[in-house]
Order: sequence, then structure tokens, then C-alpha cells
Amino acid sequence: MNIVLIHGQNHKGSTYHIGRMIAEKVSAENEITEFFLPKDLNHFCLGCYKCIEGDHNCPFYGEKKKIMDIVEASDLLIFTTPTYCLRASAPMKSFLDLTFTYWVSHRPRGCMFSKKAVVVSTASGAGAKSATKDISTALFYWGVPYIKSIGVTLQAMNWEMVSEKKKEKLDKITTKMAKKLSNRKKPFVRLKTRFFFFVMSKMQSGGMGSSPMEKTYWQENGWLDKKRPWK
Repeated sequence: MNIVLIHGQNHKGSTYHIGRMIAEKVSAENEITEFFLPKDLNHFCLGCYKCIEGDHNCPFYGEKKKIMDIVEASDLLIFTTPTYCLRASAPMKSFLDLTFTYWVSHRPRGCMFSKKAVVVSTASGAGAKSATKDISTALFYWGVPYIKSIGVTLQAMNWEMVSEKKKEKLDKITTKMAKKLSNRKKPFVRLKTRFFFFVMSKMQSGGMGSSPMEKTYWQENGWLDKKRPWK
């Protein structure tokens, strides 16, 4: 199984360790690739809208493509972010902004509809669940059908300060989640995703997308008719 971890921080703190625990428990035969933000993509979206006419037009296309090529080739996505001011980190948010053309409302990638994803966030106090929701929402709009999250309050500034009792609890949580993720059966695409995809296909068919290129993209994939990426 190919696993990619995208960390919303450069340091290897509590959130990082939990993400690694999951990846390493899924299978001993995993191929694990990691990216650290902002080190591996240190840019904010400029709002230039050039990507609407083609991803290669993005000023940061080269760096972004290195990450997204591996994301598209993976089976399992693991996103980790510390909780900053009750939300996901700025580098993680910036990364999601730079991938908005992957959304179903624009040019979704068919491969996303067969992936599994886990979102992890930790906080000293409140906000971890809000931070995971930011990322989970974006993944839903990417088309990912199977998304789980772990948002926990650790009352610690780093992994070394986390109590042994909480580490034991996290060990049980990650073991249970890894067991579910180890199932290589293709995830089921739920009604909510199917309906949203249908609505977007009608929007593109009616020429209400962001550009004519988007409609062409949908036509070339056969999605304006009855073909669907999960079939």
C-alpha cells in the first residue's frame, strides 16, 4: 500500500508522531512518503486564477506537482496539523488553497474517488476537531469517499510531555484505525458524494463552470454523460 503523509508543520511533534503511528501500523509492506509544510511548498495562493485555464499556469506548479503526483498515486492519505488558534496551520491551509482545482466543482481527479484518508490534529487545549474539519471538508470536495479523523487534546507542548496514559490511549486508537485502513477493499462512494458530483456535472454541462476548459475536461472524462470516476 502506498501511503503519503502531508504534515502541516516542519517539526516532528505530537501530531506528527500520531500520523506516523497510523502509517506504520497499517501494513509492514507500506511505501511511505512524507511532505512537510511549509518546507516542501512555501507559497500562498496569489488569487491570480491562472490555474483555472490549466494547472501548469500556476506560478508554483513545479513544487506543487511533485506533491500531487505522489498524492494521486497513493492509496492512503494522512494529513497531520497542529491546532493553531482553533484551526489548521497556515501552511496546511495554504496547501489546500493551492489545490482547489482538484475540487469536484472544477477539475476533480478520478483517482481520488478510490482513496482513503485520515486527518490528525492535536492541541494543548481546544480546537483539534475544528482543525481536522478544515481538512476533511477539502478532502470531501476532492472526491475522497473515506475520511476519518483524530482530534485530541493532549495538554502538552510536545510529544515528550504527553502523559504515558494518553500515549497508551492513542496507541489503542491508532491500532484500531490502522486495522480498518488495512482493508484493501475499494471504499464505497456514498450518496452525498454521488449527488454532489451529479449536480456539478449538470453545472458543467450547462456551461456554468469557471471556464470552458473545465467543461472540456468533464467531456473528455465522459462525466457529462453517465460515466462516473468510481465505476
